Amino acid sequence: MWKFIVRRLFITAPQIVLLSVLVFLMAQMMPGDALSGLIDPNIDPQAIEQQREKLGLNNPWYVQYKDWVVSALQGDLGQSFRFKMPVTDLVEQRLINTFWLSLATLIITYLIAIPLGITSGRFNDTLRDQIITGYTYIGFATPLFIFALVMLWLFGFHFQWFPTSGSVAPGSEAGTLSYVISKLHHLLLPAISMALITTVNTVQYLRSEIIDTKQKDFIITARAKGASESRVYNRHILRNSLLPIAAFFGYEITGLIGGTVFVEFIYSYPGMGLLFMDSILQRDYSVVTSVVLLFGIASILGALLSDIILSLIDPRIRIK
Repeated sequence: MWKFIVRRLFITAPQIVLLSVLVFLMAQMMPGDALSGLIDPNIDPQAIEQQREKLGLNNPWYVQYKDWVVSALQGDLGQSFRFKMPVTDLVEQRLINTFWLSLATLIITYLIAIPLGITSGRFNDTLRDQIITGYTYIGFATPLFIFALVMLWLFGFHFQWFPTSGSVAPGSEAGTLSYVISKLHHLLLPAISMALITTVNTVQYLRSEIIDTKQKDFIITARAKGASESRVYNRHILRNSLLPIAAFFGYEITGLIGGTVFVEFIYSYPGMGLLFMDSILQRDYSVVTSVVLLFGIASILGALLSDIILSLIDPRIRIK
């Protein structure tokens, strides 16, 4: 087991290095630089050029990359030109909001997906299965950003059941019960919007696992021995079908990363996704590169986590 984990870590490390290079180069190829559009055009161009020289923006890309990596390893991700504060502090503030939004989305996703998947798989080819399958087909065909806009208009503006922006009501005092309730109220609609779309993958995956497991020889043997139908499902079918869902957990995290970018931007939810979009529009490259790198690392680690969980569940996939 430990050999498998170590080998996967050796594969993961070069992926992160390659990711950092690609992220940095893509930021370098974007038009303008960190000072573009943020300086009064009446300022002497020579003074602007001196500032670029001071910030190292005129250095070759590999020199800038080396300086960026060395600083990042020391916990310094640079300075945000838009927010006038260290990127590390800025990311830390926004990361908390994205964490709670992602956690709420995962909880809602599994609360919806597991009952639907079990029902669809156990009663496949029935009316219940057709209704659930129809929902998953609609979910696969619906873009997340379109669905989020509809949910925002319907429950935010039309019925006014949920806030339409922010992560907490203005004036709420941190640490109080009203503050916690306000935070939950603000993240609930974005979380539901993401969960209703992302849950379709888990529903279909669980349905397929249950249908496949029902046809295995050990299930037929259990029924032949006279085991009750509830015992067959609870002790054999569900037990074996739910295990791969645990391995799917890491990939759920990876999928949430892309979803939060759109949902946070649509709901003006101050998390990493909104920070990423705003930084691109403002050409705040130090923030853009940091956020993309963190998103990429999270995706790579999510895949690593899924592989480790799957290796614990099914030892056959371990590398000898």
